[in-house]
Amino acid sequence: MTNRSSPPSEHSIDSEPVDLGSTPQSLARAVHARRAEYVRPHKVRVKIGTWNIAACPGTDKDLASWLVAGGGLDKSFARMDLSRNTAVEHRRLKSTDGDADSVHLVGGNEIGLYVLGLQEVVDLSLTRDYVNRTVYTDNSPMDRWQGAIEAALPPGYQRIAAEQMTGLLLLIYASPEIAPTITNVSTKQVGTGVLGYFGNKGAVTTRIVLGETTRMVFVNCHLASGAGASYLDRRCWDVGQILSKTQFDPVVHSGVAEDDGEKIGDEDFAFWLGDLNFRLDGLPGEDIRRLLTLHTRGEYDLTSDKPSAPLDGEGVIVMKKNTDSDDEDDTTIPPSVHSAEQSFDSETSLPDPDDFPEDPSQDPTSLQATLDSLLPHDQLRRVIAQRKAFEDGWREGPITFLPSYKYDVGTVGLFDSSEKRRSPSWCDRILYRTRRDKMIHDKRIADEKAAKQKDEEMKSRGLEEDDDVLFSYNPDTDADDQAGGKPGLDYDEYDEAADSQDQAGEVVTKEGFVDRISQDIYTSHQRITSSDHKPIISVFTLEYDAVVPELKAKLHAEVARELDRAENEGRPGVTLVVEGNKDNDNAVDFGQVAFLERKTAVVMIANTSGVPATFSFVETPTTEESDCACLSWLKTFFIRPDEAMYDRLGRTVTLEPGETVLAHIEAQVSTIFHLRSLNDRQDKIEDVLVLRVEDGRDHFIPVRGMWLPTCFGRSIDELIRVPDGGIRKFVSDMGIKGTIPYDSDVHCSAPKELFKLTEAIQTLAERCVADEAMLEDLKLPQDPGWPLDASTWSAGLMEQDAIKAGIVAALDTDTSIFEAMPVELSSAHKLELLSAVLLLFLASLVDGLVPPHLWAKLSTCLPSLTSLPEAAWPDVKNQVLDVLSTAPNHNIAFVFLTSTVSRIASELSPATSADPSRSLSRRLSFRKSDDDGTRRRRVREKRYAEIMGPLAFRGNEKDRGMKEKERIVIEMFLRREADG
Repeated sequence: MTNRSSPPSEHSIDSEPVDLGSTPQSLARAVHARRAEYVRPHKVRVKIGTWNIAACPGTDKDLASWLVAGGGLDKSFARMDLSRNTAVEHRRLKSTDGDADSVHLVGGNEIGLYVLGLQEVVDLSLTRDYVNRTVYTDNSPMDRWQGAIEAALPPGYQRIAAEQMTGLLLLIYASPEIAPTITNVSTKQVGTGVLGYFGNKGAVTTRIVLGETTRMVFVNCHLASGAGASYLDRRCWDVGQILSKTQFDPVVHSGVAEDDGEKIGDEDFAFWLGDLNFRLDGLPGEDIRRLLTLHTRGEYDLTSDKPSAPLDGEGVIVMKKNTDSDDEDDTTIPPSVHSAEQSFDSETSLPDPDDFPEDPSQDPTSLQATLDSLLPHDQLRRVIAQRKAFEDGWREGPITFLPSYKYDVGTVGLFDSSEKRRSPSWCDRILYRTRRDKMIHDKRIADEKAAKQKDEEMKSRGLEEDDDVLFSYNPDTDADDQAGGKPGLDYDEYDEAADSQDQAGEVVTKEGFVDRISQDIYTSHQRITSSDHKPIISVFTLEYDAVVPELKAKLHAEVARELDRAENEGRPGVTLVVEGNKDNDNAVDFGQVAFLERKTAVVMIANTSGVPATFSFVETPTTEESDCACLSWLKTFFIRPDEAMYDRLGRTVTLEPGETVLAHIEAQVSTIFHLRSLNDRQDKIEDVLVLRVEDGRDHFIPVRGMWLPTCFGRSIDELIRVPDGGIRKFVSDMGIKGTIPYDSDVHCSAPKELFKLTEAIQTLAERCVADEAMLEDLKLPQDPGWPLDASTWSAGLMEQDAIKAGIVAALDTDTSIFEAMPVELSSAHKLELLSAVLLLFLASLVDGLVPPHLWAKLSTCLPSLTSLPEAAWPDVKNQVLDVLSTAPNHNIAFVFLTSTVSRIASELSPATSADPSRSLSRRLSFRKSDDDGTRRRRVREKRYAEIMGPLAFRGNEKDRGMKEKERIVIEMFLRREADG
């Protein structure tokens, strides 16, 4: 395994030219187009092992010796040229296995990726245990095997995947160099066992992406067992289920996920390992056993008188009583003439491996020649030829080793000596496929489909027979004829060019890179004896272009700058400058913000690009649940630098290059919902304005301010705890953040702010009456709702927020209300402003003058209030006071407010309009009015009650009858007792 920091490989796809100045390019595409600049060639060895451990104890103790150390090979049974194989290490010094000239496969830290597939890691022979393991997950086998492999691996190797499905276990480990380059690990399970979905059979599959360029898939399977034709069909069905049901997660590159997930077949390299359970057909099982036993004993002539030889001087080592694995349905074979005692009781007479010819298959007495004679009867090869399974590009290395199944546990080369005498078979296999293999298969299928369609078209036109054709060939029937009528043998035309390319293993990956793969070795570890299956191993060398993260990050930043510069040259752009900003962060700081106070900031916007720029502020998304959604606390508008404030531009402005415009940003908290959230510290004076430039980039303007506490938007229980000096000073001195604690000292029987407002309104009402009597040009509104009815106010009063904000500030700081109003205002105008502030104060009270629970009691006590005569009002009034007395602070506030408003109604209701002097005398002396004056006052009292009712009472949804009750309660308190 190497990591060469050299220029890009000659096999890498050249970088595509990117014209950044002509057409817009996405950043990802532009970076990908220059991928040759951030990839470097790597080489990694992948070691894949599969083993059916048959739930035998002690198998985990053998793992280090064969998977990592590469031991357990037997040179006598590995009929290949080991002397020149790059995956083989020769050790001529001291050996741990007692062989002075031992052979080991490459392992240790020479392997970049270890892949181990195990089958039957749990014993499912008992029905009860099987049911329990299919319902409840037992992770103890996985923990045991993880511990075994991690103890065997060199330091620094990291676990990439570990997945168990009942008896199947897949483990993948990577070297310290390779592990950080592996991403997008996705592991899936597919059960095909009992009922077609239980996990006693099936597959565990893992997909990884190596170096951000190469996609690899590893399938560890255990297919249906059994030697009959029906079991063969079930194995093919299992393969189809695994392929169709395995769906990996979408691959994610640079935080962007692909649209769809991947299936087996979408990868660059796939490896299928496990106990595939394919058997040998068409030969008597006893003949296969006898023939192979001659080779394992080192004697090919059964008539020879020389004694049987043990294998390399070793005797039989029985580690546990033989278990029958999962093949209870295998055909029973007559007992072999060679027993265990006969196989291991004489000296060895094995020939010297150096005496073998270069091609062992050319020697008719060689083991390889025997294996070659058996392989045409292999079910796996037959189903591939018949296109029943694995026909879509899967390949397998040359089989130069003994069948992997079935041996007596604890023995070397001794096939099943139990009563069943199972026939030896290559059940355990490792297949592999490249992306190119899959594409060649898909193209061949498409060509065949097209040819068949063409033939059908010719037949439909009556051209199926041609006298000029010397011969005809039907690939569906004539293939067997050419093979001598023997089913299962497949003869393809030999294409020398295609074969050389296949051997090269060159693959163009899904990401567009060129990789190469070669299979270094494919063999079995015959001297691993703790299971009735032998471990199968294969080592691959993969040459691939891997992304170097540091180079990619550097190129990413460079391309981003180039794209930004190229796009900016042809895109509209503006520059923003916030006037008065000293931090150069283009943020708007309004400083201290009080209720109803309007703050303004100015942002100069200049078109600094070479094309016209059209822009506007993006409206902030709102929801219906938010009370402040209708009226945002931020407003924006545009004006020209040389124009007045009232000459506002539209919501969207277009500037020519070099032109400027001023954006005015106004902040004002005016809604009760926003007010309460600020008081409770659930919200802040913070926001971000977005200036959107069409076909350009957005500009973000942070807006901030510091909220000043206010008496508005609080409860009566809070306000009675505010001492002299006002709420701002109190909250600051006490360090209160949010709601005023109810354990604070009580300083007033009712909110002081309510006292100040009502007293000021009463004073101004008297002043208005006096001014009307003394000034000929002053005429007070005659509407009975004035000054509490907003429809009767002077024009423009609703827009005089600055004066109302001053009144609010006077209440919050406990200063004079009259000093907060300009002296040039008339008394009537001042009275209207104070009335507007009073109504807002009442509406902002969290619990109202009469909280919901008190109003519920009143509604219960006075069910027929709307039908009571006015003569009964005094008694009803006492009942109301009894209920309100349970909340003294609310009671005092309510009584004080209604009594003050009652006096205001009396002051503003003249005895008669015919004689002004009499009217003045009446208002100043409080003498009982005539009938006309009483009627006028009662009309005013009723109108005041209609206005104040919804503001004074808190409750659930109010219907028309409930609102009428509220009005009557208020009106009876406004009615003077002398009139009762």
